[in-house]
Order: sequence, then structure tokens, then C-alpha cells
Amino acid sequence: MNQIKQALERLKKEAYKKYKTEDKPTKKESIFYFGRCVSYSLKLILKEKEIITFALLQLICIGLGYYLWVQMLDWIPEEVWESTKNSDSGSPADLILLVWSFICVGITAYPLGLLTACMGAAHFLHEKGEESTIAKCFRIVLPKAWSIWTFSWIDGWWTVNRILERLPKKEDKVPVSQKLLDESIYQAWKIASLGFLPALIIGRGVMDSCKDSLGVLKTHFKAICQLRIAYSVICWFFGVGSYVGCIFMAPYIVSHMSTDNDMYIFYMLAGIPMLIALFFIQVFFRPIYILSACRIYSLYVRENNIPVTLPNVSKFSSTLIAFIVLLLIVGTVFLYRDILGITQLLSIPYK
Repeated sequence: MNQIKQALERLKKEAYKKYKTEDKPTKKESIFYFGRCVSYSLKLILKEKEIITFALLQLICIGLGYYLWVQMLDWIPEEVWESTKNSDSGSPADLILLVWSFICVGITAYPLGLLTACMGAAHFLHEKGEESTIAKCFRIVLPKAWSIWTFSWIDGWWTVNRILERLPKKEDKVPVSQKLLDESIYQAWKIASLGFLPALIIGRGVMDSCKDSLGVLKTHFKAICQLRIAYSVICWFFGVGSYVGCIFMAPYIVSHMSTDNDMYIFYMLAGIPMLIALFFIQVFFRPIYILSACRIYSLYVRENNIPVTLPNVSKFSSTLIAFIVLLLIVGTVFLYRDILGITQLLSIPYK
């Protein structure tokens, strides 16, 4: 796992150098490019309908992951939240909530990464003229489950943090220049990593996948930039829509708040417009994004005579054991939080 993290870190650094020096396409031409991608993706989705199944399962995973994360907010008493208003220091709740958030992202990243890879597997099976099924897609991606999970966990954690950093804040002390830099690094990573999962799917190792991903960045920079920019604009559009939805729901949310735990109730109800926005992104646009990325990588593969090896054997993945162990740990914390002393630590107010 450490090897994967180091390889991905090098990929991020190299990608930012390339992204910073190259001219990037406009949003308008990127949207038009995304529109051209719809035709191929839609034909494949209509033929291989399990792709929509994968997309719907991803939506369910995100919803369950969010619900799991929100549960800890209910364990923190209202007086602790109130104590943050006049606090100059932290509380044990900060660290516990941070660890809980990281684990929730990891739990969600496991099925999410595999389902994303399964979409890519459907594309490569179609290219080889083979029938795509749910079972066959999973048999292709499971041998790379550790790499896929690590990549998805790192990517998911970074994405969650970027979303939180973009939200409006009352006392935002971060300079605009720093925000722009952080956003540029993040987008550079997203563009550079578009070739990583497709490379893993066709049997490439972690190092070769990073090399291929950089190769795609160098030889097809405009195409992957257009794809990422267009998808980012779409996500921004629905993200703003979700935020506006929260504003319109504010009277309803306030009316359901109590003195017990307003923060928990707010995040539970605010999750409704968020999941509605995610429904449109995950079901209608993300499959197009993933399939188009795989199509660009396929072009790179043909140009460089890279062998495509799609395993089609049943293989038990040790990641499933790790995933189950993680679920058991979370379940133990959930059920025995009082005995473990977690509830007491979460009740310590900010000073």
C-alpha cells in the first residue's frame, strides 16, 4: 500500500508540472467535447445495461457512507457544538471525528472503486468483442482490488476535503491565491489520474499504470483536459444546485431542529438535496466520464502497442477480509461507544 501511495504522489507532482505549463481548453469547447463523448457512451450503456447498475450501486454506497458519517454527529451533545463559538482551542471530538471521517471515506471507497473499475471493464470487454456481464466485470477487477481501493481511498479523501474547502465560510482566512493553487493541484491530479484505473484494469502494474497515466497526459492532454473540465463544470452546476436546495430547505430544517442536537439534524436533512444532485451526476454523467476516459486510454494503448490482458478467473480478494474487518471495527464503535469511552470523549466541550 505504501508503494502505491508513493507512486501516486510522484504522479501528482509530475502532473502538476505539465498542467501548469500547458495551455488549457476553454469551458465552452470542453462542454462541446463532452457532448461528442455522449454518443459512444450512450450506445455502450444501452448495450451493456449493467453499467447503469454499477452507477446506481455507487449512488447507494455514497448515500450509506454519508449516513454512517452523520451518525457520529448525533453522539456529540449540543453543548459541545455551542462551546465552539467562544473557543480558541480544540477538543478530543476534533480528532475522533477526523478519524471517523477518514474511515467512512475508506469504507465507501472500496465498493465505489470496484464499481468504477467495473464500468471500465465493460468498455474493454466491448472493445474485444466479448459480452459484458456483472460477474465477468468483477472477475476482471478483483485481482487489482488492493490498488483500486488504495487509489479510491486517497482520491476520495482528497475530493471530500476539496468540497468542504469550497463551501462558503463566515470567517474565511485562506487567501484567494492559496485557494486557486489548491484547486489547480487538485484538478491536475484528476486529469493525470484518468489513465490510472484503465491501466490497472487491462493488467498493468502500479508503476506501469502511473507511467501510462502520465503518457496519456502528455500525448492526449487536450482531450483529457476537455473531459475533466466539462465534468467539473457539470459537478459545479449540480453542487450549486444542491447548495441552493439547502437554502430553500432552511425553514423546513429549522422547524425540525431541537435543542438535543441541531448539528445532526441539519446534516441529515441537508443530505437530501445533496443526494438528489448526486443522483443526476452518478447516473447520467459519471458513466460517460469514466467510459470516455477509458476510450482515450484505449487510443493510447493502440498507439504504443501495449498488450491488453483481461483476467477472467474467479479470485478471492484479501481486500474483502480487510473491508469486513474495517466494518466490524466500525460496528464495534457504533454499538459499544459508551463502554469504549468514546461518548465521554465526544462530550468534552471546547475550551
